[in-house]
Amino acid sequence: MRFRETVDLSEFADLVVVYLGMRANSWRGLGTVLAFGPRIRKAVDAKPDGLLLHENLFYGLFPLHVGMRQYWRDLVALEKWTRESPHVEWWKGFHRDPKGTTFWHEAYFLRGGIDSVYVAGGAPVGMQRFAPRIAAHGPMSTARMRARPAEASGQPVQDELYPQG
Repeated sequence: MRFRETVDLSEFADLVVVYLGMRANSWRGLGTVLAFGPRIRKAVDAKPDGLLLHENLFYGLFPLHVGMRQYWRDLVALEKWTRESPHVEWWKGFHRDPKGTTFWHEAYFLRGGIDSVYVAGGAPVGMQRFAPRIAAHGPMSTARMRARPAEASGQPVQDELYPQG
């Protein structure tokens, strides 16, 4: 007989699960993807407040497509980390030049809502393969705005990180 288990998430009412991926679209992108591994490991080893678990994932070899799954205590902690170094520098740099890669993330909120963003083209991935695509600018600039527009207030905090082109 097999023993089945589940988990009690009652202490994690605001849990956010994020899947992230980076795919090499060229030889240059292969170097970019490989260079990010040690940077991400260093950031995770710093134990950001609110990061409960980080797991590396492998999506495909040709083209190289790797990523991670992260469990965050809440969206507040995740947003705080995205606005700090090193993440903010990575994100600004990626928007200036994706260096031959595609980046994407999809986030799922225990309280409800889903967020997704796909940057720098390439073959569709995840929800992008079945749902209509819209621009991730203006009111769709941030995860909070995309996942819970009714709860969002004011202007997105990081408009300067999301160029309009």
